[in-house]
Amino acid sequence: MAASKSHSPPNGPHNSGGFAIYLHWPFCLAKCPYCDFNSHVRDNVDQDAWRTALVEELDRAAARVPGRIVSSIFFGGGTPSLMPPETVAAVLDNIAGHWAMDGGAEITLEANPTSVEAARFKGYRSAGVNRLSLGVQALNNQDLRRLGRNHNADEALAALDLARKTFSRCNFDLIYARPDQGVEDWQAELAQALKFAPSHLSLYQLTIEKGTAFDGTVQAADSDLAADLYELTQEMCLQVGLPAYEISNHAAAGQESRHNLAYWRYGEYLGIGPGAHGRLLIDGQRLATSQRTSPEKWLSGAGRTKETVLNVEERATEMLMMGMRLTQGVNGADFLGETGTSLRQWLAGPGLEGLLAGGLLQWRGEDLMASKDGLQVLNAVLAELLP
Repeated sequence: MAASKSHSPPNGPHNSGGFAIYLHWPFCLAKCPYCDFNSHVRDNVDQDAWRTALVEELDRAAARVPGRIVSSIFFGGGTPSLMPPETVAAVLDNIAGHWAMDGGAEITLEANPTSVEAARFKGYRSAGVNRLSLGVQALNNQDLRRLGRNHNADEALAALDLARKTFSRCNFDLIYARPDQGVEDWQAELAQALKFAPSHLSLYQLTIEKGTAFDGTVQAADSDLAADLYELTQEMCLQVGLPAYEISNHAAAGQESRHNLAYWRYGEYLGIGPGAHGRLLIDGQRLATSQRTSPEKWLSGAGRTKETVLNVEERATEMLMMGMRLTQGVNGADFLGETGTSLRQWLAGPGLEGLLAGGLLQWRGEDLMASKDGLQVLNAVLAELLP
């Protein structure tokens, strides 16, 4: 029988994932048909008003969580490369004025590879960005059009080249398992991507999210094809020194995204901007925060943030759902510190035993991780593992 789950650890929630800050820029030039993120198309954006609002919201947050050391900052969206470099600089200056910065702090900005945005790369670097994440998504024009992207393949390749010359660290995203894409198609496209010798790649299988333009109009790849594409992705990336450290993310040694690891390791992170979420440790409690999704209502400043105190069961569930995405799995010491109960005790039962016996989960000391086969069917594994 599993141990009691009704108590919290004596010293409150544990935190070993660092302190990360996420800033959400909610605007895009167009809404991609597969996207269910909080992104909006607006003809006019008052850049001065948004710069002021982001800084003011950071001021308010700093009063709640002083004394942190910032390990990473991430400008996401939306399309943050539509932000003027002056806004990025103002935000980073404000953060540095409130909190100490880790000497190796990772500062990432997401960008789309249109020529207008690529021309801003040097401005972002001067503002303090040291890592660029480029939303390429595909390397052929037909699929870029299907995905609703505003760039073509030549623009994507040119932006990749410029990004490598401008920033010391780069990532780019590709989506695979696209309509009519076979194994040989993806093999050729991924080989082309790997010629850029990236230090980090984010490779996502296309999923059809409810409420998107693709919902009801595009069929996801069948499970056998998806499995073949996934296995091919793992093999090709491993061959060039980019092993997976998370289901969809591959990196050379030491080039893993520090910001994303803060999420997956259940660290502390502050979310600023419309629809941004956070997990903060205040007075021995872990708070789930979310900001209003409407850009106009958020900009008005009224009631931007909702907060909820997470109980021990909710924290354990989140920690497992996030940590099991990592190839290294959930750290047993971190789980014990967060919940006051060991992983083995918390999960003890026929569900866990069946997954272990079936080779989908495995122990490494007190750490629990999904096997290679388990990662491919992680949603089913978690459904069996969690109540």
